[in-house]
Amino acid sequence: MSTTAIHPFHLAIPDAALADLQTRLALTRWPDAETVADTSQGPQLASLRALAARWQDGYDWRRCEALLNGFNQYRTAIDGLDIHFLHVRSPEPGAMPLLLTHGWPGSVLEFRDVIGPLTDPVAHGGVASDAFHLVIPSLPGFGFSGQPRETGWNVNRIADAWTVLMARLGYDRYAAQGGDWGGAVTTALGYKAPPGLVGIHLNMLMFHPTEQERAEATAHEQAMLDDAQRYDQQFSGYFKVQATRPQSVGFALADSPVGLAAWIYALFQDVSDSGGDVASAFELDAILDDIMLYWLPNTGASAARLYWEAMQAMREGGTPTAPMTTPAGISMFPGEQLRLSQRWAERRFAHLVHFNELERGGHFAAMEQPALFVEEVRATFRQLR
Repeated sequence: MSTTAIHPFHLAIPDAALADLQTRLALTRWPDAETVADTSQGPQLASLRALAARWQDGYDWRRCEALLNGFNQYRTAIDGLDIHFLHVRSPEPGAMPLLLTHGWPGSVLEFRDVIGPLTDPVAHGGVASDAFHLVIPSLPGFGFSGQPRETGWNVNRIADAWTVLMARLGYDRYAAQGGDWGGAVTTALGYKAPPGLVGIHLNMLMFHPTEQERAEATAHEQAMLDDAQRYDQQFSGYFKVQATRPQSVGFALADSPVGLAAWIYALFQDVSDSGGDVASAFELDAILDDIMLYWLPNTGASAARLYWEAMQAMREGGTPTAPMTTPAGISMFPGEQLRLSQRWAERRFAHLVHFNELERGGHFAAMEQPALFVEEVRATFRQLR
């Protein structure tokens, strides 16, 4: 059998798995309520009870399953690991191939509302020249990709796998986009500059200002530094646990659906442009869809280990310090906690073709503000086609 074969992937979760989930939800042992009136201790009991109630009564996994099957799913083995991906071709013959990479605690479903406008702009009020063919892979250890059984699946290795994937699909000229870990993978691609990569777009960077930049920060830049400090001090507990002891939390994520939901829900609460009011920015069913892509394939622990892998790789080398020469576009959404200014970006990207600071949206930009996200992607790559 060919090791480079691409196989259609059809989701059909057994009824028994869904019944088991319902049993576990019904048997949830709830903690006592938080002792504060806000979300400073994490997701509130009332919010998780409401989410679980919807999960038990009204949520329809088969709807989500049909949605994913309708996007054309595939799997292919790369570097010894099965990679799951969506491949959505545009009806426009001149469309540009675009690789979209999600992060944690996201999934390929982060992009559900932008797939139509990006692949078929004419049907969504746009122009044919902005069309993209989309390749949307699940990160290793996430969703329906394989779970690594060895160490070493870090950002750089994933970037190499994505290069193989695009070549295997026959794309010899393409662009790449990402946020969160998807942004880290896309940044790695930009530095590696594989043949055929024409440019990248980022809506989040793992950005670390220099001491001089901190000292010379404008008021606008200082606000960015303050948000990053708040993130580190108040919101980053999940990061530190997953980067140091992912297996410790992994047992709970694998065994308790509400435990998994709370771990993920915290990020939708803390780093979105919602002021902590998750329901104002997301439909509960969309959050549950995302959680299901961790619960059903039991990837809570394997996804968490990406943080551990990244920390090991950072100790061994870290990110290149020379400015990236691959053309790049950057979109900073205000709810994103880790942001950088244009002048900081210009020092790190030698060919910055687009930079914009938006007025709305957060960490989950494609979910929170799909129309703005689409226009930012289009604006970046119009001049690179």
